[in-house]
Amino acid sequence: MLDDLEELVTCESYSADHEAVARSARVVAEQGGRLLGARPRTLVTGGVTHVQWTFGTPSVLLLGHHDTVWPMGTLKTHPFSVRDGIARGPGVFDMKAGLVQMFHALSLLPSLDGVCVLVTGDEEVGSDTSRALIEDTARACRATLVLEASAAGGALKTARKGVSHYDLTVQGRAAHSGLDPEKGVNAATELARHLLALQDITDTVTTRTGPGTTITPTVMSAGTTTNTVPARAELALDVRVPTPAAQQAVDDLLRGLTPHHPEARLRVDGGPNRPPLDPEASRELFGLADEVAVRSGLGRLQQAAVGGASDGNYSAGVGCPTLDGLGAVGDGAHADHEHVVTEAMAPRAGLLAGLVGALL
Repeated sequence: MLDDLEELVTCESYSADHEAVARSARVVAEQGGRLLGARPRTLVTGGVTHVQWTFGTPSVLLLGHHDTVWPMGTLKTHPFSVRDGIARGPGVFDMKAGLVQMFHALSLLPSLDGVCVLVTGDEEVGSDTSRALIEDTARACRATLVLEASAAGGALKTARKGVSHYDLTVQGRAAHSGLDPEKGVNAATELARHLLALQDITDTVTTRTGPGTTITPTVMSAGTTTNTVPARAELALDVRVPTPAAQQAVDDLLRGLTPHHPEARLRVDGGPNRPPLDPEASRELFGLADEVAVRSGLGRLQQAAVGGASDGNYSAGVGCPTLDGLGAVGDGAHADHEHVVTEAMAPRAGLLAGLVGALL
């Protein structure tokens, strides 16, 4: 398993580099083909490469991704290593160890009839090219198991927040900031007003739908030179919501924003990306996984609700029962301390094999 993990991690697969993702897909296809005994179907959509295996009529979908957030060349500063039971390297935790565990788990089963494996190449950037494929595949299945990394301590993820992305753009009017600033319409000042209003929107949504919604300003820019009134200002927002009602409420309130300055123009682009993964979508599958774990001598499983989203949000969103966080045990997704606890890899693969076998 560690040899296979090294093979995947050392083939860098930064989401924005489609050639790198294509190379990674070939490695995934070869490794999975060796362990599953079948060649996959390779799908290229919008330049992004996805890999899929289908055995018989699918009823259980195993879902993962092979792209990472790490830019090409990260291996030079974060080389793959295994030391004192800890594996490190770009994407090792999110989520290449999960792919290794999945392939080895399925190799333990006497038959894969009814299994579909889908490994996408753009999960880290919103799954724009794979969303339809995920949703169409999940609609035909009665369970989706997501090999994303576990929550703290190995807990399975039984609820995830939904995600929305927005871009606020203010158009003002440029003017010389020393000679005649009064002739300008300052887009930065206008945008600042809306930035400060985001907390009021969050409070309103909380009052209407309950706690848990966050609206986080992320990337912001304005102006062109230090002596010019900014004619344009932009702000990106990351929105996380616990329920569909909260997601809709945020959308309504953001689209209802109007300019404060009579000569400024405000445009709101974007919208909901991933729906929330409701705990009810995971309840029965978690119960079954817990039974399998106890029978296998692994002890009782823990569960967690998390703020991050995954492609499991999409499968749950179309009504397919979904259990997430079945992948690696470790920490540091998207961070310098990303790592995997290697002694947990084989037991997690065994848990997955038992769960898939029970479902089949």
